[in-house]
Amino acid sequence: MRISAGEYRGQRLAGPRGAGIRPLRDRVRLALFDTVRELVPGARFLDLFAGTGAVGLEALSRGAAHAVFVDGSAQAVRLVRENIRRLGCGPRAEVVEGDTFAALRSLARRKGEFDLVFVGAPYGTGLAPRTMEALAELRPLTAGAVVVAETFHKEPIADRYGPLVLELRRTYGETVLSFFRFVPEGGGG
Repeated sequence: MRISAGEYRGQRLAGPRGAGIRPLRDRVRLALFDTVRELVPGARFLDLFAGTGAVGLEALSRGAAHAVFVDGSAQAVRLVRENIRRLGCGPRAEVVEGDTFAALRSLARRKGEFDLVFVGAPYGTGLAPRTMEALAELRPLTAGAVVVAETFHKEPIADRYGPLVLELRRTYGETVLSFFRFVPEGGGG
């Protein structure tokens, strides 16, 4: 697993050992960033269910100003921290270990506003739609922010979660990426 573009291009990342962490395949990660390419430079990025941190680290490599990585698994948090250390991007990265929903409440309370969010919930858990609902309710987002939900192709995900409106859906084998735009009431986006 390597960073595909930008400042850390070609850098190898530490990967998971054993079951439990499923990194986004390189070609899907590349397609994700091809789609949001213009939004990444200077963005504040939130990587939920971060796993190895590959998605958020790719964002930092491509010019994101800051990334917050959230995961409840101690193994995943160790991997994210190791990968941040390998790339030397610690000043632009924050790691939050714990429940995703508690982390979202905390981020919303401290007015953490994100321009890009990646939801890489474990397949078959129902966590992706629940996370979308929490993002719609708590709104730690800037107007016009983009939220990308990764799901298994047989898992349902709605076209709208309150102010989060589906703009694009792409399928890559068994993986589906759904791109939502945050359009707050009374605001454009």
